[in-house]
Amino acid sequence: MKTVSLLLCLYCAVSTKAQPLPMRLHYDKPAAFFEESLPIGNGKMGALVYGGADVNTIYLNDITLWTGTPVDQEEDKGASRWIPEIRKALFQENYALADSLQRNVQGHNSSFYQPLATLLIYDHNIGDATRYQRTLDLDSAICHDQYTRDGITIRREYFASYPDKMIAVHLTADTKGGINNTITLTSQIPHKTKTNGKGQIIMTGHATGDEEQTIHFCSILTASCTDGEISASDSCIQVCNATELTLYFLNETSYNGARKHPVKEGAPYIESVNDGMWHLANYTYSDLRQRHTVDYQKLFGRFKLHIDGSIPDWSQSTDRQLLNYTDQGGHNPYLETLYVQYGRYLLISASRTPGVPANLQGLWSPHLWSPWRGNYTMNINLEENYWPAEVSHLEEMVMPLEQFVRNLAENGKHTAHHYYGIDRGWCASHNSDIWAMTNPVGEKREMPEWANWNMGGAWLVNSLWEHYLFGADKEYLRQTAYPLMKGAAEFCLEWLIPNPLKRGELFTAPSTSPENEYITSEGYHGMTCYGGTADLAIIRELLQNTLQAARTLKCDKALQAEIKRTLRKLHPYTIGKDGHLQEWYYDWRDFDPQHRHQSHLIGLYPGTHITPHHTPLLADACGKALEIKGDNSTGWSTGWRISLWARLHKPDQAYHFFQKLLTYVSPDGYQGTDKRRSGGTYPNLFDAHPPFQIDGNFGGTAGVCEMLIQSHAGSVELLPALPKAWPSGKVSGLRARGGLTVSMSWKDGKVIEATIEGQPRSTAVVTANGIKKKVRFSQDKSTVHLTY
Repeated sequence: MKTVSLLLCLYCAVSTKAQPLPMRLHYDKPAAFFEESLPIGNGKMGALVYGGADVNTIYLNDITLWTGTPVDQEEDKGASRWIPEIRKALFQENYALADSLQRNVQGHNSSFYQPLATLLIYDHNIGDATRYQRTLDLDSAICHDQYTRDGITIRREYFASYPDKMIAVHLTADTKGGINNTITLTSQIPHKTKTNGKGQIIMTGHATGDEEQTIHFCSILTASCTDGEISASDSCIQVCNATELTLYFLNETSYNGARKHPVKEGAPYIESVNDGMWHLANYTYSDLRQRHTVDYQKLFGRFKLHIDGSIPDWSQSTDRQLLNYTDQGGHNPYLETLYVQYGRYLLISASRTPGVPANLQGLWSPHLWSPWRGNYTMNINLEENYWPAEVSHLEEMVMPLEQFVRNLAENGKHTAHHYYGIDRGWCASHNSDIWAMTNPVGEKREMPEWANWNMGGAWLVNSLWEHYLFGADKEYLRQTAYPLMKGAAEFCLEWLIPNPLKRGELFTAPSTSPENEYITSEGYHGMTCYGGTADLAIIRELLQNTLQAARTLKCDKALQAEIKRTLRKLHPYTIGKDGHLQEWYYDWRDFDPQHRHQSHLIGLYPGTHITPHHTPLLADACGKALEIKGDNSTGWSTGWRISLWARLHKPDQAYHFFQKLLTYVSPDGYQGTDKRRSGGTYPNLFDAHPPFQIDGNFGGTAGVCEMLIQSHAGSVELLPALPKAWPSGKVSGLRARGGLTVSMSWKDGKVIEATIEGQPRSTAVVTANGIKKKVRFSQDKSTVHLTY
């Protein structure tokens, strides 16, 4: 695919008077809690840097380290016999019986994401430490900290290299011989350690569970210094009188793919980690640092955002800025921009391993048993992880998700047959893990409102369709996205059944609306229903997209005809007596009217079939549903609501929820007098569900992009939901559907100039300031500059 590079000078300066401020999180004390630590990652390994002078704690993770083994594709064979019984109970309006019967259609719960290791660096110098500083530089993906003790300043920097598959820690003293450390490596999971004369600690072990039935790992930590002495004893390294010290940490696991047993068919992890360590011998520390920053910056540097306005003292620590933002009215253009870029930083750092996408915690967890198993929750959270990828110019980060969906499709064929009696297509459910499990979870005992939901695959393939729309690569559509979309669509075509209450309609039964509960008109508090709006929204979006894909590829005429017939018969959206989009087939009230999930609004965002222009009544009903939900929610839900309001062209409501997302939340273990717990943001800018879930970070980044640009059906709208708080600014590297890249500047709420890069011989309609302009790209000129 040919494109012409776009050269811009929009970012020579933030203004004519000032240079851009660095994108940097900074603090004046070490982390006492996980939610204060600073994350680094290379898409496979991650570290949480706590810092500290006396003891520096660094938690280490590997995204391929999970409990368990590949799924049994014969699990619960015959469970589909319960589906007719559940339907019978539903159509007799016996919702209690339906809820009870649903538990028969539940399989095993997911495996656990596991912590890898803990690196501890002890400083044996004498005296109190002063002038402590700790930073995370998003522009270079390098973390720093420093302190002074007895007149000696110790500086440390940390990075996780993708090109060289390692984590580096580099220490320097401004006084010769000022580094005196003990370094240890340990783990919360079964392990053994040994040292050798090369200044190395070697740790081997396996994820929690039967040693013969789980993933194994081998870690190597090596230390080298320019002077001084290094010695090793037991399971630690001693460093004496050094001036410069370098640590490299490498790890490999036996994970060899979703269908390979990690012991019987495991990857050669010991050989791989040793090869990796020998590879490092070819480079100096400066070489490796340079290789890391070049690789990272070619991704991170594509997108730049500046919002004009008065900036509070940005030299204040990031946690103090966040507190002030929360307590003093919520306006800080620098902090807002930092948050947007932090989401992009986290996605680059967590999503570069084939078949293993970012999980609920990205890849960072200090916990032996992470909240919600650290798994893939596919009724919103995994999807939300990838919302900013395309629009903020990180399209390569979708790659791990593509292979993961292929793995889901392989297991999902068996789930469709065993649990639902369907031999066409594939499906996936509420949870998954590194083994790409697709069965409904719950283990025959848990709540149907989340355990029995089976629309995970149908929703998740939308990310692949979006990757095609943004990249306009027809071969990607043909080879990757369409086959997976087609399989998900075929399952849905079979899962839909005739509505016995209205002839000619199709809907789903049984149905649930993710994690939400209803109160019937008779007062029953339940979960299982028929014709749930969320199901039908996902199916409608999937079928419309699959139809468009088949037309684009000029294939599967019979399937196209079947989809068109089905779309005409789908049970339509309905509007309740309060003017809201109904979540249930009947106008039942929610057990919790302010429930965090808003799954019935999927058609508005991330879907595209509800819009203010084409379906104004439904769009208004979505707005009313959001009003009923209110302001307070969890972090990821708040992030989603930014984009929902932006799609409704309600800029101030969208900005209000962005401000809500930036509400200061205390670390979970904090017990001080000013403890704050709500959906928002922790001191290290991690999203607070609470506890930490990374999807809120990604939802916030995507939401701001949605405020700045929207693109559908060959039309691009600039500043569709620009809030009054951002009257002027500039952005470069925004992507739009149709293979477009957009940069623009605005003043007084109006676009003043824009540069559009597109595919050769393509066209687009660009709307700005209420003015439509048709843009044509020739074979030789695929960049167009617009002024207003």
